Amino acid sequence: MLPIVQISLDLTNIDEALETAALAMRAGVDWLEAGTPLILAEGLNGVKQLRKAFPNTPIVADLKTMDGGYLEAEMMAKAGATHVVVMARAHEETIKCVVKAGHDFGIKVMGDNLGCPDMVEAAKWLEDLGCDYVIHHIGYDERRGIAAQGKRMPSPMDQLREVVRAVNVPVQAVGGLTLEQAVRCPEYGAPLVVLGAPLTIDADAFKTADGNLEESLRLICAKIHAYGDVDYKRNLNF
Repeated sequence: MLPIVQISLDLTNIDEALETAALAMRAGVDWLEAGTPLILAEGLNGVKQLRKAFPNTPIVADLKTMDGGYLEAEMMAKAGATHVVVMARAHEETIKCVVKAGHDFGIKVMGDNLGCPDMVEAAKWLEDLGCDYVIHHIGYDERRGIAAQGKRMPSPMDQLREVVRAVNVPVQAVGGLTLEQAVRCPEYGAPLVVLGAPLTIDADAFKTADGNLEESLRLICAKIHAYGDVDYKRNLNF
């Protein structure tokens, strides 16, 4: 598949989220993500406003669903989301319910392996349960807590190759990536590139980053799209 650039709108104000989304779309971003902070602050209305403003753009609702899977997915689908996120640490039945809702309402399911003791096995499990995509994710608190202990901060890149090899669905790497690492994800067979905190969003203040964001995003999108087709199922170039 061709690489896809997704921007995570990890903001707490819908007006700022819409402004950032418009800028991102002008720069060449493919998918919009209603980040967890935005969903917490604005709820279904945030997704509805994004859908109204961008009627033809895929919208990922980063619910991080842990329970009540069918209802949460249904609500977000009816609000205009095209993708929802369920956690691998949820009960198996919850993941199955989200997958069932995905089939019923025509949306895709992204399974997130954040916090799993064996992240590669978790990715396989998510695929086996019917998830359409795998999010290979090292959490914000986890990264900062480990760094505060004076230890090396973990990165999704540490096991990204292993996760890509283990599954036959597209993989997205999330969690503290540098800009250079994010841009290189397609080289690892991971065609879904997410840009967000701390790349384009201030991770601590959850406000739009300073500087000429639109021009930076345009250059980033052009570089990622230039990879062309990514063989995420049988990537042997590593």
